[in-house]
Amino acid sequence: MTDDVRILVLGVAVLAAGGALGWIARTYLWRRGLRRKQTFFGLPGNSESLLVLSRDAGGDGAVHRHDVLALLELAALIKDCGAHTRIVQHDAARQGFGERTEFCLGGPSVNRRMAAHLNSLLPGVRINTQTEPGPDRGSFAIGTERYRVDPGVAEYVLLARLTAGQEARPVFLFCGQRAITNQAASRYLARHHEKLARKYGGGPLCLLLKVVNSQAYGPDVVELVADVTRAAREPAPVERTSHRAKD
Repeated sequence: MTDDVRILVLGVAVLAAGGALGWIARTYLWRRGLRRKQTFFGLPGNSESLLVLSRDAGGDGAVHRHDVLALLELAALIKDCGAHTRIVQHDAARQGFGERTEFCLGGPSVNRRMAAHLNSLLPGVRINTQTEPGPDRGSFAIGTERYRVDPGVAEYVLLARLTAGQEARPVFLFCGQRAITNQAASRYLARHHEKLARKYGGGPLCLLLKVVNSQAYGPDVVELVADVTRAAREPAPVERTSHRAKD
């Protein structure tokens, strides 16, 4: 074997070894990322999750189209984890929580299960569900602050990840002042779940998000207003008479 052939063979071997090591490294990083994602969502491979939808309060009982779009966002996350989902209406989900990961969408006025979750898991959150027109209709009160809805301009949504115990699967809540905010929160979760997993790990989280100018931008422009995890999980204090002004 000549020196030129020997050098050529050695070069091919080095390239092949480098490619194999690169593939192994990429596979390792992908699997590690997948495990972190599965842990954060409580969705090991082939597990089952529950997706609880509300009904369109202004329609004939059908699911609001923005909740359907939110469903598509969440279904992609669930599929990436190698898990399965079962979709149920809020008034048909008569079971406890913690055995399987749950994604619950909609405010308490249109989603009975959301109302139950807020009462048991987020006692510091008070939502005005009155049907009569007024400045506080649909507003959120968290701690001593109140957040009013300005339709199409500034709308708020709670994004929460909560558990009933250390070994329990999480419950994800998407509780918005309007249906479009539920979709905005699901999209926010899809985009930022890695950052949230690094910050909160397996612990509880409750974020207050603001959807900005949805009449022009839809669910795409979302601002993080505050981490309200502590205030939302503590019993509600006596509310002050002064209210937070519209942002």
